[in-house]
Amino acid sequence: MTPVLELRDVAAAYGPFRALFGVSLTVGPGEAVALVGANGAGKTTVARVATGLVAPTSGAVVVDGVDLTGKRTYEFARAGVAHAPEGRSVFATLTVDENLTLSFRRLRGRKGVPGGLDLAYEMFPVLGRRRQQTAGTLSGGEQRMLSMARVLVESPKILVADELSLGLAPIIVDEVYASLERLRQQGTSLLIVEQQVAHALDLCDRVVLLDHGAVSWTGASAEATDRVITQVFDPAT
Repeated sequence: MTPVLELRDVAAAYGPFRALFGVSLTVGPGEAVALVGANGAGKTTVARVATGLVAPTSGAVVVDGVDLTGKRTYEFARAGVAHAPEGRSVFATLTVDENLTLSFRRLRGRKGVPGGLDLAYEMFPVLGRRRQQTAGTLSGGEQRMLSMARVLVESPKILVADELSLGLAPIIVDEVYASLERLRQQGTSLLIVEQQVAHALDLCDRVVLLDHGAVSWTGASAEATDRVITQVFDPAT
């Protein structure tokens, strides 16, 4: 089957700093893949390349069989690639309702906004209880859920999620990953970029281990635990 997302021998750089070295990975239809590694391994750069935010210096990015290498970010979005970036990414002075309405009106048109809001509040009930509250006054976890709701409601072909658990309380992380599981059940493929790996290993079929900008191992999640502990958490490696 044609992969939903494929990176072929991708290299990337920020000016003179080389961040990725020949990274290759695939995510199949309905598959969930965890991309893990220590801080500075290049995980966020992979996420940005996969969603069109960073153009590779060599190699190819292919979405559902179409080569999108070097294309603009909106072309990736039109192809069904969604990005939940690290951080909260909300409009702090707007209410929860206004944040979601802006996103859904752009994606769905005016008539699609009410249905989008209903889905968002069904997915994250706490947001429904905060709908008239300004986003800047939400807790960190609630802001993260708001930024995710703007993406997840659209049921993209593939979601690239970067460090979803960063700075969140365990109960919020559980809720976020439950939402990812529901999204996957609806047919969306997932590339989960994580350093807090326990949830990612439970959710994902396969693991790609990144080390200093290069893939050091890939395999089934059930086989990954010892490698992840050794490479990501052991300071002697």
